[in-house]
Amino acid sequence: MAELETRELEYVVAVAEELHFGRAAARLSIAQPALSKAIRRVETRLGVQLFERSSRHVALTPAGEALLQRGRQALDAVAAAARAARRAADGDAQLRLVLKPGGDAGLLSALLAAYASRPGARQVEVLFSGATDRVDHLRDGRADLALLYVPFDPLDGLAHETLHVEQRVAVLPAGHRLAGRAELRLADLAGETLPRWRGVPGQPEPGSGPDVADVVQLAHLVAAGQVVAVLPRSLLEPVPPGVVRIPVADAPPSRLVLAWPELDRRPLVAAFVDAARDVVRSLASADAHAGGRPTL
Repeated sequence: MAELETRELEYVVAVAEELHFGRAAARLSIAQPALSKAIRRVETRLGVQLFERSSRHVALTPAGEALLQRGRQALDAVAAAARAARRAADGDAQLRLVLKPGGDAGLLSALLAAYASRPGARQVEVLFSGATDRVDHLRDGRADLALLYVPFDPLDGLAHETLHVEQRVAVLPAGHRLAGRAELRLADLAGETLPRWRGVPGQPEPGSGPDVADVVQLAHLVAAGQVVAVLPRSLLEPVPPGVVRIPVADAPPSRLVLAWPELDRRPLVAAFVDAARDVVRSLASADAHAGGRPTL
């Protein structure tokens, strides 16, 4: 028997997020005494205290914090499994591809066309996400495939296919002391204010500047002289007024990858991945005939 049932996890997560038994009970549509009794039952079974309670205060213990984090993940996994089962039984299911606006390196049209030409192709719903939540879309079942940027997006638990590799560029105000250089190195940016990308724990060059949610917001801050940044070149096209971009010779390259849950082996997902591979081979062949396409 499982130590915790899904319903009990829902109870713990609700109390942990609300930090109030009354509000959590209302959210769950159950009586407060029943919720309190259920939480005590969970604590007894696990042998740990999850919440510190008083008549006016509810707080998470370290054990409660740990269970909240893993509990959310477990509930997301259960919801994703249910969605996957329904979609697997739906013969008319669409494919859902998530990307951030402009985050396709110009390949989206070619990917969709290559897939559409295949026998049995389904309609593809394109979803546009924020700067950092595309992986969440895959893990909780809101999307089947995603276009991700490595090393910015984590690939744990995901299968992936590299579509495009590109050099990264420094994004600077037009009046910056380095704006006239043909090429930079990361050391040239020492002491500069770099942004903190909201929701990106493993940033290649972690910054101390303001939180940034997307490239549009970043471009405004760069033009105003508040920050500089190092980005994949294709994320800033066209270059907005007041901003310049300069290749950074020693910045690790960025990879645009097509990613999907590694346990998802449905034929409709495999067909889209195969179509993407065809696009990559076609571009490589065209580059070879043209003598190589410049990365920048």
